[in-house]
Amino acid sequence: MAEVHPFRAWRYDLSQVGSLSDVTAPPYDVIDAREQKTLYERHPCNVVRLILNREEPGDAGPEARYTRAAEFLRHWKSEGILFREREDALYVYHQEFDWDGRHYVRKGFLGRLRLEEFGTRGGDPPIPPLTKGGRGGGGGVFPHEQTMSGPKADRLALTRACRMNLSPVFGLYPDEKTGVQTPLEEAIRGVTPLEATDDLKVVHRMWPVTDAAAINRVRGLAADKPIFIADGHHRYETAINYRNELRAAGKLGGEQDPANFVLMHFVGMSDPGLAILPTHRLVSGMDGLTADAVREALAAHFELETIGSGSDAALGTWEAMQIEGRQGVFGFGTVADGTWQLARLTDASPMSELARDQSEAWRALGVSLLHRLVLDHLLSRRSSGEMQFRYVHRLEEVTEAMAGRSCDLACLVSPAGIEHVREIASGYEKMPPKSTYFYPKLLSGLVLNPLAAQ
Repeated sequence: MAEVHPFRAWRYDLSQVGSLSDVTAPPYDVIDAREQKTLYERHPCNVVRLILNREEPGDAGPEARYTRAAEFLRHWKSEGILFREREDALYVYHQEFDWDGRHYVRKGFLGRLRLEEFGTRGGDPPIPPLTKGGRGGGGGVFPHEQTMSGPKADRLALTRACRMNLSPVFGLYPDEKTGVQTPLEEAIRGVTPLEATDDLKVVHRMWPVTDAAAINRVRGLAADKPIFIADGHHRYETAINYRNELRAAGKLGGEQDPANFVLMHFVGMSDPGLAILPTHRLVSGMDGLTADAVREALAAHFELETIGSGSDAALGTWEAMQIEGRQGVFGFGTVADGTWQLARLTDASPMSELARDQSEAWRALGVSLLHRLVLDHLLSRRSSGEMQFRYVHRLEEVTEAMAGRSCDLACLVSPAGIEHVREIASGYEKMPPKSTYFYPKLLSGLVLNPLAAQ
């Protein structure tokens, strides 16, 4: 079961800090050094000092960053910069944004989820995968991306120091009628939200809901839903590792110990505001690669159509891909001659051998076909060295890289859909890296979830 709980969050007191926009931040893993500096300068209490504390002169070692973050947290609580909610609440969270000429409002809510090992019901044996109709799962938490040990070690050290979930995990659940969210939307009708606007002009609105009847309705409706992690895999696994560490040390205080839960943002898979962006590849290490060479290498498995050259051709290629709406259609731009080609898959048979350990659904993904069939197999002999990749989401970033000759091959790839995430993840299979980019990112600093009595 998806065991959703309200909680008493720690939140910024706006009478102390002013604007919520000044103290919130994107997730730590998308903040580079430049943005970290900007956030540090924006406000002395910006949450970046907790989620991504910077190294300072005189630090005795890397652990000093975690200790300093904990010191900031203690100080802000003692000075009333952060306050504790008086009652248990779920927090309605809307994100309003524009992308590719469309206007979106993504609706969800923040709460606590009881931790489960992936693919189990709270430690029970693995649950059966979902059918396409959404039946057969009966709960459980499913990842769809691989994780790395370094980020998990970093987040675990920060969690030990602060004993707080500082940023939410992003969870998706099947809900064709969007009924789980409805009681909360009814509860906030006519209520003024808390509001922040980020540097990408995304408007974030939040409403605490303490109405027990609305909360209980949500909990009941969510109880049989599986949860698919859209973003925050490292944070979720860190929460499990922290709980297990406390349990092994005899410091976990029973089933209701706060460390048995993790802060999560819940969004229904059928929410009309849910947007998955493409992640295009800019490939280096293929010096002098031309359109003719690409055509020759791919001809046995793809139908290729030359679109033209320049940014207009890039746009035309992408528009053609969107019209076809298939995973097996790609755009290839060769920097050496400035040419754009549209490639339609005609024969995927090599994938049964190239990805023999993966499911048919995995093999059919655009990113799987691009990397396993096109780059690793068909174009590998054209490589002038080890291929290197940059990942971008906007077509303008692709055309700028082509014009600046900062890559050798630009690859336009269609995003995986929510149905792909659901089918592959429910079969206990991980998608290839950079398969999905759920936009926009969740803000850190709207609510903090304590992992100990505080």
